Amino acid sequence: MIRGGHVNMTMLGAMQVSKYGDLANWMIPGKMVKGMGGAMDLVASAGTKVVVTMEHSAKGDVHKILDKCTLPLTGKQCVDRIITEKAVFDVNKDTGLTLIEVWEGLSVDDIKESTGTDFEVSSNLKPMQQVTD
Repeated sequence: MIRGGHVNMTMLGAMQVSKYGDLANWMIPGKMVKGMGGAMDLVASAGTKVVVTMEHSAKGDVHKILDKCTLPLTGKQCVDRIITEKAVFDVNKDTGLTLIEVWEGLSVDDIKESTGTDFEVSSNLKPMQQVTD
């Protein structure tokens, strides 16, 4: 299914994402790991949109959205969108991040403070939306 190009979109968690869409989600050096599973196949499949859902910061307010990932990469320039509890970013592989949605009660400055890289702010910035039926 995956290698044949039959998956149009995948949603994954991440430990780190870079401003240009690099993804680190499979290991922390020095920790016991069973392997990366199918994540590398999912993000390497041409034409598959990759959406990362994760907490905005790690324990101790350590940035997870960075200029450059410090953990081993699962995929290079593969992420199209990042969704956290604070914000939603679109990822452009050439120009970097654009903030498109922000959680109600938070400001752009709050997001800048909790993000480990620079980003553009959409001229159409909206509050984060809930999908309802």
